[in-house]
Amino acid sequence: MPQNMLARLRELLQGNASVRKVAEDPALTAELLLLVRMVLADGEVRARELDALRRIATNSLGIDGDDLEQVLDHLGAFGYEITPIQAIAVFRELDMDRRISLARHMATLAKADDELSHHEIRLLARVVEILEIDPQAITGPTA
Repeated sequence: MPQNMLARLRELLQGNASVRKVAEDPALTAELLLLVRMVLADGEVRARELDALRRIATNSLGIDGDDLEQVLDHLGAFGYEITPIQAIAVFRELDMDRRISLARHMATLAKADDELSHHEIRLLARVVEILEIDPQAITGPTA
């Protein structure tokens, strides 16, 4: 019990570790904003999409899935400060493997509810184009 209390006190004083990680990394912030945009692309947020986002955050982005709500609150509060032009510049600086990973994560989110809307398809196609990714890299076998 004292360990848990110390951890909660440290979080209160220092802030949530996952939120700090996102706040300190503009590329991660931009990446998460784009992933959230994909969740919202079809106009509905479904539990399966949020579950997929939580898995991606945990398994690929190093964010504690239990902290996702706090991270999303942070993005909601500060995400508006990143313009699309700034986000594109950040994404273009990412290495190709990370760009491909981002696009694959977006595809995973788009398919999470077993329905692909034209908005999701258009968003993914535009991101693939902007990031100069070969579409075959998204649908092909993973490395």
